Amino acid sequence: MEAASLPAALELAAGGGVGLSLEKRAVLGASLLLLQRDYRFERVWFWGCIQGVRGAYYIAEGLGPDRAAPRSRLYSLNCVEWSLLPPATEEMVAQAKQLKGRFQGDPSFEYEYTEINAEDAERLFEDGKEPIIKEESRLVATIEQIDRAVGIIPRGAFVKTPLGSVRENRNFEGLSLTEAKKLSSYFHFTEPVNLKNKTLLEKADLDPSTDFLDSLEHDIPQGSWTVQLEKGGTVVVLRSLLWLGLTFYHVPMTKQYGYVYFGTGEKNLDLPFML
Repeated sequence: MEAASLPAALELAAGGGVGLSLEKRAVLGASLLLLQRDYRFERVWFWGCIQGVRGAYYIAEGLGPDRAAPRSRLYSLNCVEWSLLPPATEEMVAQAKQLKGRFQGDPSFEYEYTEINAEDAERLFEDGKEPIIKEESRLVATIEQIDRAVGIIPRGAFVKTPLGSVRENRNFEGLSLTEAKKLSSYFHFTEPVNLKNKTLLEKADLDPSTDFLDSLEHDIPQGSWTVQLEKGGTVVVLRSLLWLGLTFYHVPMTKQYGYVYFGTGEKNLDLPFML
């Protein structure tokens, strides 16, 4: 969610009972603006918070002119001092998927691989690396997984230019209430997968400038999203059951939308058995 409108945005997404104290909101509001200035980001989003056993990680994302380009991610333990995270790699994501349990809240904490096979362990030792992963790397990989799986935007909020870059749509005035209640009106804000498998006939009805991402209607497993009307029916709220703690909000007929994560950074692997 936008750093500039953080207090109002947190109020709209607070229906699930999670959020930040007034003190934390005030501190974040000031520090995120300084972060934007110091790193020369065009926009800064407050991504959310991953709660560890001994502390919490507050996450921010910095964006450049191309909104689809890889984002710079930063974390803070106190909402004041920020540290830049390294870019996520596929190896980091694969390693993080092997780890179970809560985050500790200490970036330097080291996890030992318990499920690593002998061949992989031998390769790591040959490369001069021990079969361990730091919590900072796990943090990077978890943020990447959550963004890929449940980071979403309303249809039409962004447009793809003929040169391939993605920009905010200045003409976007929000979804109608009817459209806002449909999963098909929301897109994953990441590299599309299902769209590439569509036939030419299926793509014929799509607008290439706005329909360049995967919609939520075909997410697996079916039923991994809840759609609710809150604040007297004036706000549409989507919550992920796959990554518990991810909340998206949109005020129909306005430009107000965003998502935030407040959770433990653990995927709900039991979801298929719960539906």
